[in-house]
Amino acid sequence: MIISRLISGLLFLGTGIFLIVFSFFSVWFMVIYGIILILLGLFILVNKNEDKIEKRKDLRERKYNK
Repeated sequence: MIISRLISGLLFLGTGIFLIVFSFFSVWFMVIYGIILILLGLFILVNKNEDKIEKRKDLRERKYNK
């Protein structure tokens, strides 16, 4: 699902950027959470291996056993 990956990746990126900007006005340890969320959002956007559909191996085995 490309749309769900895009939405969740952008949501993580936006939240991470918000936390980093907000941390300048309040608590500094929120920078760590912001960086982690930005990295997670980038990983979700870049990861394309999850969208591949694997072939089922058990279907081939049933055909040969008949």
